[in-house]
Amino acid sequence: MEIKIATLLDKKGHEVYSIQADQSVYEAITKMDAKNVGGLIVKDGEKIVGILSERDYLRKVILKGRSSKETKVTAIMTHNLISITPDHTLSDAMSLMTENRCRHLPVFKEDKLDGMLSIGDLVKAIIANQQFAIQILEDYVGRR
Repeated sequence: MEIKIATLLDKKGHEVYSIQADQSVYEAITKMDAKNVGGLIVKDGEKIVGILSERDYLRKVILKGRSSKETKVTAIMTHNLISITPDHTLSDAMSLMTENRCRHLPVFKEDKLDGMLSIGDLVKAIIANQQFAIQILEDYVGRR
């Protein structure tokens, strides 16, 4: 049975952290560190306009020699938001992340942000699912 994204979010939680597009990259990185996350949703007011990840920071600030305190989030964020819905499956999410080479997937339910999944969340779910399957097989073999 395929694991639904809704199930993962119910276990993980639906909280999503965000930053305003006009804030500094330094503020964004500080928030990521404080919340122990690798990506933030970027907003302009209440409107979602993109996502900012540690990878964006590394490639567009550090490697370009920019200043974190002077660079605005809007200058380095990813504008093309790749997302998924709660009705999709874990396999769908893995495929999307692989195809688009992204590590964070916002989850939208009826056009409203419902949560955020990271590649780590997906890997953790896959491992738990495999351990469960192994336990069932061991129990079955042990009964014979």
